Amino acid sequence: MDRIETDLIGDLPIPSDAYYGIHTQRAVHNFQITGIKLTSFPEFIKALAYVKWAAAETNCRLGVLDKRIAEAIIEACKKLIGGEYQDQFLSDMLQGGAGTSTNMNINEVVANIALEMMGHNKGEYQYCSPYDHVNLSQSTNDAYPTGVKLGILFYNQNIVQSLSELVGSLKKKGQELAHVITMGRTHLQDAIPLTLGQVFDAYAATLDKEIDSLNQSANQSLEINMGATAVGTGLNAVPGYAKLCAENLSKITKFDFTPATNLVEATSSTSSFVAYSSALKKLSTKLSKMANDLRLLTSGPRCGFYEINLPPMQAGSSIMPGKVNPVIPEVVSQTCFKVIANDFAVTMAAEAGQLQLNVMEPVITYTLFESVKLLSNAMVCFRKNCIDGITANEEHCKNLVMNSIGIVTALNPYIGYENSTAIAKEALETGQSVYSLILKKNVLSKEELDRILNPENMIGA
Repeated sequence: MDRIETDLIGDLPIPSDAYYGIHTQRAVHNFQITGIKLTSFPEFIKALAYVKWAAAETNCRLGVLDKRIAEAIIEACKKLIGGEYQDQFLSDMLQGGAGTSTNMNINEVVANIALEMMGHNKGEYQYCSPYDHVNLSQSTNDAYPTGVKLGILFYNQNIVQSLSELVGSLKKKGQELAHVITMGRTHLQDAIPLTLGQVFDAYAATLDKEIDSLNQSANQSLEINMGATAVGTGLNAVPGYAKLCAENLSKITKFDFTPATNLVEATSSTSSFVAYSSALKKLSTKLSKMANDLRLLTSGPRCGFYEINLPPMQAGSSIMPGKVNPVIPEVVSQTCFKVIANDFAVTMAAEAGQLQLNVMEPVITYTLFESVKLLSNAMVCFRKNCIDGITANEEHCKNLVMNSIGIVTALNPYIGYENSTAIAKEALETGQSVYSLILKKNVLSKEELDRILNPENMIGA
């Protein structure tokens, strides 16, 4: 049998076994947009539960919340942090109200869990209220963005782990292929030799830089506006709340949170979200570039570069027998395109803030968390299903180098740029090799030429 809850709009039946309440139920009715619910982001739920825990502990220590109610709220939050009651978070990630539906979803679930722990029935809010107790000294406008920031810190740990493992895999592949000499290219034209090991070492190095970038951007989320309440003036929060709440949140999460120096600014600002989204976009551009390179290097097998082999993952065509496509780099690039597009959504939402609040924070939240999950999954897929299984076509790579016009660059210091250009032009026009032309013209002795054009001598430090 349903229970009846009431708000300023009127009465609404709530399933008797539901831990959410009327505000969540209205959100379910109002915001059927993405089909992606709050329950899809468990780290965000955990983050919100930590915020409510810190708030309850702060309110109790400041003497504005009964100790028994505070303890029940804290125990309820611990259950959520442990992964219980995940199916009770039904708010769509895209919603009007600047996150009020999400904030009330967590408030109602915490309140009803606490009520049962105190020996009361769900909905008996006179004993533990989503508003007067769980949300005490808070507004959606400080609790919600603080939850988002903590969520970013949690999800950042996940993506950094995936990225670190991918970097490790690339370094290992660089060691495996350190002996394989191939032709470097600029403007997609033959340049000078290098090893496939150097290629993969470069991939590892460029992604390794993004670990610091992600961490530095995520650390901007350590400044929070708890205690700001509605617009940053701290109305309805007792003196000392902001500082103590930040201390309590730091203690229970092990992150070093600090209260914002200007709570009005912090309540309307979404700059830290823009910074983190930008870091995700930067990582995406590097990943997609790498995926594009691998698609080129594996192209063929008879009419392309064919320098490396990617692990065959599936049949490539419904009409062309024997075809195998580079499906993993393809899906990685597509994932990166989505993250780059999400960054634009974050930018536009941040720009759309007005006066003392940015009501577009839900789309910022949704896209940020989606981007982190997508990139984390893509990097695991890239590592396991592609990078780890790459092999080289060594003899083909060596032949490319020895038959390339590009090796004439190594002759510059010995015969000069103009003579090297003439040799390159004649080789290109006649189809003869640079090597044979040098000997034919008696420009250098065979011993000198072999030493200069030894590929191992041309790959640098």
